Amino acid sequence: MEQKFYPLLFGGDINVYSLARAFHEEYKIKSTVYGKYKSGPAARSSIIDYHACVDNEKLDTFLSIVRNFAEEHKDAKVLVIGCSDSYVQLISENKDNLPENCIAPYIDSKMLNNLVQKEYFYNLCDKYDIDHPDTFIYKKEMGHDFEIPFKAPFICKPSCSITYWEHPFEGNDKVFIVNSREELLDILDRCYAAGYPDSMIIQDMIPGDDTYMRVLTSYSDKNGKVKMMCLGHTLLEEHTPHGSGNHATILTEYNKELCLKVKAFLEDIGYVGYSNFDIKYDERDNKFKFFEINCRQGRSNYYVTGAGFNVARYFVEDYIFNKDMDFTICKNESLWSVVPLKVAKDYIVSKYHDKMNQLVKEHKFSNSLCYSKDHSLLQKIWVKHNLARHKKNYATYYEKKN
Repeated sequence: MEQKFYPLLFGGDINVYSLARAFHEEYKIKSTVYGKYKSGPAARSSIIDYHACVDNEKLDTFLSIVRNFAEEHKDAKVLVIGCSDSYVQLISENKDNLPENCIAPYIDSKMLNNLVQKEYFYNLCDKYDIDHPDTFIYKKEMGHDFEIPFKAPFICKPSCSITYWEHPFEGNDKVFIVNSREELLDILDRCYAAGYPDSMIIQDMIPGDDTYMRVLTSYSDKNGKVKMMCLGHTLLEEHTPHGSGNHATILTEYNKELCLKVKAFLEDIGYVGYSNFDIKYDERDNKFKFFEINCRQGRSNYYVTGAGFNVARYFVEDYIFNKDMDFTICKNESLWSVVPLKVAKDYIVSKYHDKMNQLVKEHKFSNSLCYSKDHSLLQKIWVKHNLARHKKNYATYYEKKN
């Protein structure tokens, strides 16, 4: 390699492990990772140099970590990458304060702070003819004096996830499914009593089980040109209270029209880096409706690597080797899952089972956590325990679909 580089990743969950695995697969290098706690899939891995620091998200601590690492590796480039919204925000807001050998592959903080607000994102969707669910924006000052122009059931969620998780309260689910106005008022009151400062999003609930969901991952290079898009057809989500909506099983899918519409949007606003969209197909009007944009690679990003589009490679080709990559939409069929396939099939409608079996037989199946070149015994024990707990979680929180 003409230029030496080191990945410096922030996080501790499956997102950071998947990205570190991608770096290891492509470049045979170990990533340095800073997470808050010595837990999760990254902490015990042999492909990761893991450091636990509870104050990672504090500005002074974060900058100290980056500056010290950059000084220790001043003969190389350092890719500073966040694997959760709070870290991405820290990196974006402090791009100008990082050492010269550091690369922060993100949009500027003004664009980021706008896009993470779902209210702002839906306004952009209207401007660019991107479909989204019928939406009512609730503001604290409305109290109980408001009318919603569509009927229950509703989806209720924070406009800004970052500030929402900074103000925890009992029962603070990631997303609320609400069946009555009384239930909605109780949720809103509890959110604001906890100190949450931003708007709440109330939406029409699109019918359909997990298999109506889609996830779209895109990479935009440093010049704002989209170079890769990979659409995933969600077959199963997690259903624990705090994990609701997290992807559990994904089948790649090709949809050129949808991808090109999003490509035009991203390039027009000058977006840079990874973007990740949550989408649901609405059979009532045959439209794909967008819920949000994540300004980073998603938690399930290994579905992209598993389909042949290594997510680490795009950072490196773009920022380290300065290569002009061709634009590609993924057409490769691939299956990804973080739950055991036996468990997944218990909760995925049977019409998808033949395709799942076919892809497993063709060795087109991956699980982010099951990496043969991660030789840590403690990691293997953790993965075995993690996979086993899914059986109990689904039995507790989700009714079988077959």
